[in-house]
Amino acid sequence: MVDTLTESIIMTPKAKTANSTTIVIERKAIANGKPNGNNVHVAGGDHKGIVINKVATVNDTEEAGVPEISLQFLVFLINGQTGLHTQESRKLFFWFKPNVPIHERPTVAQEFFKELVSPLKFPRDYVGFIKVIMKLMQNVYPTIRKIEVELRQLGMPRELPVRPLSTDDSILSKEVPLTEKKILELIEAAYPHPVTIEDLAKDHGWDEALVQKHVESLKEKGLVKAMDHGAFTRIIQHEKDIQIVKQMPTIIRSKQPTIAIITAQYCEKLAVDSMLENKETFVRYTTVGTNQTNNGTFPTPTSTVVKGTRFGESNVYTLGNIGHHRVVCTKLPTLGYTREAITSAGNTTTRLLGTFQMVDNVFVVGVGGGVPHYTDYSRHVRLGDVVVSAPDSPSGFAYTYCEKANIEKDGSYNFEIKKYNPINDIIQEVARKMKEQDEKSGGSSWLHFMEEGLSHLGVQSEHDFIRPSGDTDKLYMPIGEKDLIEVAHPQPLDATDSWDEEKPRLHVGPIGSGRDVSRDTKLREEFCRKAGLLALDFESDCVVESIVGNRTLSWALVRGAADYKDGIRRSPWQPYASLAAAAVVRSIIANMPTAQEDD
Repeated sequence: MVDTLTESIIMTPKAKTANSTTIVIERKAIANGKPNGNNVHVAGGDHKGIVINKVATVNDTEEAGVPEISLQFLVFLINGQTGLHTQESRKLFFWFKPNVPIHERPTVAQEFFKELVSPLKFPRDYVGFIKVIMKLMQNVYPTIRKIEVELRQLGMPRELPVRPLSTDDSILSKEVPLTEKKILELIEAAYPHPVTIEDLAKDHGWDEALVQKHVESLKEKGLVKAMDHGAFTRIIQHEKDIQIVKQMPTIIRSKQPTIAIITAQYCEKLAVDSMLENKETFVRYTTVGTNQTNNGTFPTPTSTVVKGTRFGESNVYTLGNIGHHRVVCTKLPTLGYTREAITSAGNTTTRLLGTFQMVDNVFVVGVGGGVPHYTDYSRHVRLGDVVVSAPDSPSGFAYTYCEKANIEKDGSYNFEIKKYNPINDIIQEVARKMKEQDEKSGGSSWLHFMEEGLSHLGVQSEHDFIRPSGDTDKLYMPIGEKDLIEVAHPQPLDATDSWDEEKPRLHVGPIGSGRDVSRDTKLREEFCRKAGLLALDFESDCVVESIVGNRTLSWALVRGAADYKDGIRRSPWQPYASLAAAAVVRSIIANMPTAQEDD
């Protein structure tokens, strides 16, 4: 009789201690579907092709060398009898068949992991966990050759994890608590537009007298100042040379900026301004009147309405130098997150490019959300890291905006998207060279710019640009409406690629955004996967549309990761991430050729 070889999934215990268990699950061809030995269990029925070695022997597993991919996560278990929580570490080590391209292996491992912890399948017990791994290897992932699983009890956690707030829970919440800090945030967000106490109270359903009390307190502290018509604006404390103008003064040709930097949040502009030399700031306030028509009150044509707030087209422009380049930086007035506010941002961009007509390079700089990659160290964006928008292939795109997204009844995903690429990729070329140099040297060449900026920003006591503790950089994966697991950040398998985790890294690749994908985890993950995104931001499409519409050929988004969504949620990482993004921009500009060099 001629033996026939049948591929089976074989589980073998490898090691066991008082608080840990290690097993090996591998794909092997066995004769006639029957392994040798008596200490085995051969499954049948729906589990045909699965073999359990009850006792490990020397020859049960083959040494496969260093794992090709590794992944670690924590689960929080509840004892059904005592109700006590215990914490368990679970590690997965992957080996693949030789014909699987190296660059595809992290993606396969990540997809395997996501399916393993799917809310519909996630096994709550040890046996179920191993069973799901074996069935996935058998039926779904034939390219995985071997998985080693290590389960280790860590005891009772000091505190249970708190599910991170979604965008809806925080920024878009209808009930915003009234605090002095929140009032300052709103005034900073609106800057350079002044806002009134009446509008602040009306927009958020607050008591006007309490808003007045907080504003007066901020005024006494020297953080805000009163303007015309009962409005208030932010005081830029560290800037002494601020000129209030009705119209921008004429700037001679040799002083005209050729590079523009656009920010949206107050801390982002502070960070960028700290990178400029020989600064001068011009603030153009517009007084808004009203016209009575049809018994209604309407803003004048030169005003914009955002969430019921009426203000003129005020602008702030800070001019300065970075190396041999002349630069102008502005801040978008982002009061609210309606499409009206975002459209206003596009209009502000158009005015910027109309005012400074020699600008031929535009940077959109600030915070964003890192897209986690649980198995690929090279693509994983951690908090504080910086991403420069760029296509990752000849057919790719630097920026993708999702206008609408939904999940169909059959489970398929539907995305309506717009895609953008700069025509001139000089910014991307410089960024890629910087990244290559950083990887060769094992450090970020632009960190000294962060240090210089930090020394300048030291006087800003109300914004802390110091790097937050690494313990706050937690990576979570939801496995249901309320349950989640904590996933360890991926590590390089090659020790020579190690990077100081307390130092930010530079990434160059696609960035995207979209309201629907920001709100829904499944939509966000699928959108990021399809577009190959490294980072998300909060709907910069109107700004990009304006840049492209004004025929600016060279542009890039530069986003420092402040969270793992879109960066807009208030977090201690926002100032630091803003500073990191600003330092990268300064380094890119310093390495860009001047107009004379181009000639």
